[in-house]
Amino acid sequence: MTKLLRPSRRAVLAGGTAFAASLAMPSISRAQARPIFTHGVQSGDVDMTSGMIWTRTDRPAQVRMEIATTESFADARQLAPLTATPETDFAVKRLVEGLPSDQDIFYRFVAADLNDLKATSEPIIGQFRTAPASRRDVRFAWSGDTAGQGWGIDETGMKTYATMAQHRPDFFIHSGDTIYADGPMQDEVTRDGAVIWKNTVLIDEKRKVAETLDEYRGQWKYNMMDEHLRAMNAVCPTFFQWDDHEVVNNWSASKDLMGDDRYSEKSVHVLAARAARAFHELTPIRYQPAEPGRVYRKIAYGPMVDVFFLDLRSYRGPNGPSMEDTITPESQILGAAQMEWLKRELVNSTATWKVIACDMPIGLVVWDNWAEQAGAEAVANGNDGPAKGRELEFAELLRFIKTAGIRNTVWFTADVHYTAAHYYNPEKAAFQDFEPFWEFVSGPLHAGTFGPNALDMTFGPELKYIKAPEEGQGQNLSPSEGLQFFGLVDIDGATQQMTVRLMDRDDTELWKITLDPQV
Repeated sequence: MTKLLRPSRRAVLAGGTAFAASLAMPSISRAQARPIFTHGVQSGDVDMTSGMIWTRTDRPAQVRMEIATTESFADARQLAPLTATPETDFAVKRLVEGLPSDQDIFYRFVAADLNDLKATSEPIIGQFRTAPASRRDVRFAWSGDTAGQGWGIDETGMKTYATMAQHRPDFFIHSGDTIYADGPMQDEVTRDGAVIWKNTVLIDEKRKVAETLDEYRGQWKYNMMDEHLRAMNAVCPTFFQWDDHEVVNNWSASKDLMGDDRYSEKSVHVLAARAARAFHELTPIRYQPAEPGRVYRKIAYGPMVDVFFLDLRSYRGPNGPSMEDTITPESQILGAAQMEWLKRELVNSTATWKVIACDMPIGLVVWDNWAEQAGAEAVANGNDGPAKGRELEFAELLRFIKTAGIRNTVWFTADVHYTAAHYYNPEKAAFQDFEPFWEFVSGPLHAGTFGPNALDMTFGPELKYIKAPEEGQGQNLSPSEGLQFFGLVDIDGATQQMTVRLMDRDDTELWKITLDPQV
């Protein structure tokens, strides 16, 4: 088993130097250095027989790859090399197929300078475990919100990643706000005249809002300068989805940036296209050729778990009152194509548990305009009554799940920057044509802590647990104040019971529940 590395601060700074050198690639002297891998390795979207692997070099390079089922690489299988070029910011990724199920897979990269193939890098290694073909214990983690509200990499680093990694999950679901492209950082954060936070690692791309493709890429590369994040990436696959901050706060196709002086590029369509390209280049998400920006998908992790990733951002109508009585292009948040896909995949799923990874909560009220508490940004519209606007698609989906007899759906989400457990009870709901279900909220991973939000009773959510800023603590609390959260899910291979634990970054178990599967 690969040891979980803890790179030194010197290594973090070296990573920053390599990153800066990569931006100035044409000035690299071919005689002065061998290629280096600038931001570690990643794996993702792993199933029973395949998985994505990723890395990035500091220059044009031939990236040689091999995989093995032993850490010694005694049984290594070489793969055809890929070429790292400026067109993809020197990032490469591939889908490795034909793997044995329920097996530790080790992968190794070596980079050769395209101008001198004898100049090769030191190897870099990562690992993941393929999904089982039969029942065994499965563990996964989930959370969201990385490097937001000005809280970047300080001397402690993004500690929540290190805490999660100690639990050795089979995979990690990043539930969105994976970067904060609209959240510039400063070297220091002050409050009441005193310095309360120092971003000891910072790059120019994080000092302004992202507008160009390279600036969006820089948001991702900044996060991977954190030693804890890189160490977890090396041993745990991440299944990514996105929300709004990957582009700009509260974005939809109708987002108007004309009044935002931070942006010289005023077209949200241009920004979203650049953001989507960076997202797909710099994460190990499976590429969808027919729709390159696509995020929604299903990952089958053995006979007990199917994970359905939703995208509540790309197909939504404009934020606003959201009080229509019928589903229209203006009121939609899933969109017809994604809804049809989700229904079909849920019906066809034979997994015990249908894990629905949703980038926003269903029943929590999130306003587009917090100052005036106006305009629905999420699903709930705040009126506690019959389903209207965006709630209509979820009413249709929940009714379909009941009518089709789909059992054991559990929802996991982030977005609101605190942790909570919600039980949706039709007996307490304005819309009642659905079976009860659970929704678990976690985050932030490393960002400001906010909340709590009000609950909309359209679908009858009952608050079973919450950990958020208390009255008098204020909002946008820094990570150093400890209210950083993730969740752990254990599915027992013998009983198929699901145990959900809500955790904080100090590894304190805050709350847990064990759910029995309906058979």
